[in-house]
Amino acid sequence: MSTDHAELRELQPTILSFVKDLPNLCSLAGLACTILSIYFSILGIYYAAMIGMIWAVAFDWADGLIARRMKGRTGDDRVFGGQLDVLIDIVSYGVAPAVLLLSFGKFDPVFLVGAFLMLAASAIRLSYFSTFGLSDGSKYTGLALDNNNIILVFIFLFESVLSQGIFSVVLYASGIGLAILNVSQIKTPKLSGNPVNVYILAIYTLGMTGFYGWKLL
Repeated sequence: MSTDHAELRELQPTILSFVKDLPNLCSLAGLACTILSIYFSILGIYYAAMIGMIWAVAFDWADGLIARRMKGRTGDDRVFGGQLDVLIDIVSYGVAPAVLLLSFGKFDPVFLVGAFLMLAASAIRLSYFSTFGLSDGSKYTGLALDNNNIILVFIFLFESVLSQGIFSVVLYASGIGLAILNVSQIKTPKLSGNPVNVYILAIYTLGMTGFYGWKLL
C-alpha cells in the first residue's frame, strides 16, 4: 500500500509545473492587473484602477482563447486552469469592484453593505457555475462576472461630470444592480467564447486605457 502511495506521489505533477502553461500565465497576468486596480482604488487613483480592471478582463478572455487553440494540453492542465480561473475571477470581479465601491464611498460603513452584496453575489454565482456549468452548453445562468468590470469601467466615464455625492449613489446602485443580475435566472451568451468578441474587447480595452491614461496626465 505504501508503495502505491509513493508511486502516486511520483506521478503527480508539481504545483509550479502548471505555471509554465501559457493560458495560466495569462490568468496570472490578469491577477496582477487586479492587484494593481485594488491598490489604486485604495489610494483613490481611480482612473488607474479602471485601467487595471479592464486589463484583468482582457487577460481573462485571452487565456480562454489561447487555451482553446493550444495543442497538447493534458486533462490536468485543463482542470487546473479552470480552477485557477474561478479563484482569480472572485478577486477580479468580486473583490476589486467591492474595494472600488468602498474606497469611492470614503469607507463609510453604509458602503460595506453594498460591497458585501457584490462580493457575496460573485461567490454564489461562481459556485453555481462550478456546479452546473453552462445552460444548454452555450449560455450562462445569470450575468457573467466579467461583465461587472466591463460595465463599471464604462459607468466610471461619468465620474468627472457628476458630483462626488451623486456619482457615489450611481456607483452604489450600479454595483447592487450588477449583483442582482449576477444571481438572477437570466440567460446570457458566453461572449468570451467568440474570437470576434475578444477582438472587440481588445479595442474597448485599448480605448479605455487611452482615455483613462489621458485623464491621469
